[in-house]
Amino acid sequence: MVQRYNSTFEPCVRVYALGGLDESGKNMFAIETPDSIFLIEAGSKYPDLSDPGIDIIIPDFSFIEQHKEKVKAIIISHGHDDVYGALPYLLRTLGNSIPIYVTKTTEIIIRSDFGSRAKNFNFHIIKPSDDILISGYPFHFFETTHSVMESFGFSVETEAGSIVYTGNYISDFGSQGHFTFDLAKIAKIADEHQTLLMLSESSGAEKPGIVSPTHKLTSHIKSLIEEGDNRVIIACYLQNLYAINEIIKLAIANRKKICITNPKLLEMLPQFMANGDLVIPRANQCTIEEIPMVPQKDLIILITGNGEELFNSIIDLCHGENKHAALLHIEKDDVFVLAAPPAPSLEILATSAEDCLYKTDCKVISLKRKEFTSMHAQQEDIKMLVSIFSPKYFMPVSGDFRYMMANAKLAESLGYSPNNIFLLDNGMAINFDRAGNAITPVVQLFKPTSIFIDGLGVGDVKSNILEERTTMSTSGAVVLAGCYSSLQKSAVGEPSIELRGFVAPREEEGLTKQIKLIFKQFLDRIANDLTKKDELSKKFIDTIQQEMKKQTGKSPLVSINLIDLDS
Repeated sequence: MVQRYNSTFEPCVRVYALGGLDESGKNMFAIETPDSIFLIEAGSKYPDLSDPGIDIIIPDFSFIEQHKEKVKAIIISHGHDDVYGALPYLLRTLGNSIPIYVTKTTEIIIRSDFGSRAKNFNFHIIKPSDDILISGYPFHFFETTHSVMESFGFSVETEAGSIVYTGNYISDFGSQGHFTFDLAKIAKIADEHQTLLMLSESSGAEKPGIVSPTHKLTSHIKSLIEEGDNRVIIACYLQNLYAINEIIKLAIANRKKICITNPKLLEMLPQFMANGDLVIPRANQCTIEEIPMVPQKDLIILITGNGEELFNSIIDLCHGENKHAALLHIEKDDVFVLAAPPAPSLEILATSAEDCLYKTDCKVISLKRKEFTSMHAQQEDIKMLVSIFSPKYFMPVSGDFRYMMANAKLAESLGYSPNNIFLLDNGMAINFDRAGNAITPVVQLFKPTSIFIDGLGVGDVKSNILEERTTMSTSGAVVLAGCYSSLQKSAVGEPSIELRGFVAPREEEGLTKQIKLIFKQFLDRIANDLTKKDELSKKFIDTIQQEMKKQTGKSPLVSINLIDLDS
């Protein structure tokens, strides 16, 4: 590598996060040298109940935009939206010419997810254990076992030392093909390059032991498929392609036909098969239209979706509201395996879906998180990788703060000094000099913020809008419209008043009369003094809210629309 520094103690590399610290999802990290910035992931996360009407949340790219001429690459470690969901929005800032390093599987998933928006993405396809140069820096990739094929971590050589990013992984030594955990490559990297800093995923760091084999679905469904005489319906997350691969293998081994109902998976399947994954012989395939021609005992129906989509699909199916309801109707003799333990934000919806399933009178097998574990490194998985790489410094990433703290305590239990463990927040940076020493104190590089995506809107959802949506969801709304004449200086006609979400129909008439009386007086005052329109509008809204609070105990959102017939 060409030397770029004159002084041994000159800062030569820094590491920071734009998202993914003290939060679940929205992962985005940066490794910066004086001449290059490498962006690691560009993820999104889903909103919780405090963000009504928001579709996804992404990092704020303002800091990167100020230094976009230095950005040399975006590296996406696997095909999950918590690491790629912000990609189209990031490229609006950086431009489509930025190289995006992904595996073939990840490219397939991103193109399927974003459609025409991904048409001009500058993908550079790599194999998950490649060694390549990016902007003159050697990158050594290693394949990991995760719930999607061709996942990887990597080590990058800098003048301060090698920096390892683990990606998402579990230590499963029995997985094969594109789910392989490449321990040989990991050991080779660790042996040949002293690790300065290790960025380690944290979301499973509170759980003792290793993940394997609780991540496997096979043991829960094998007897149902091998010995059962009933139709088996299995619901799992679309992003858990490891589980989907298990279902396919069991179907083939037992000469069953598998019917995939999700259009997105059906769209990606030929490309996955061409890449050597999720291969289903035609003899084992069944379309929805072919269901009546297959004996029930020979059929497996696979229902998939991401997050809310999966549970809403189950509810629609139970209620007969699916467009293929006649063919997919759940029968009393069916066995329904719910292999999708919900995240905390999905628990209410998941419970509703499970309740609907029991009402169909089919046999329900609902797998809980302890039985069917997500494929994120637990304590012994993490300890193993730390022991192999033996980094000088350790940095927990990707997870809520309590998980990051658990990860930090793991490193401390392995003998690391707290001074060599960096428990940071988004926007904070660690600087290293050429001698491989961390330069303290840690720098607050920028104030971390998030961008809300609402439909086609990017970043235009302000806090007051979220407050209004929350008010409507809890206290209802009063919508008023009225006309006045600025020439005659009086209200014209009867105002329109609608009460929504906070009052029973039998009480509505009395409240409407009270509001109408106040509204007419307000319209007359507006018509007489248009210069005070904004001031009077605010006073009127406050008056209506106070009256509603007194009458109903709630303070609804009040929206008014005023029309001057003479303007």
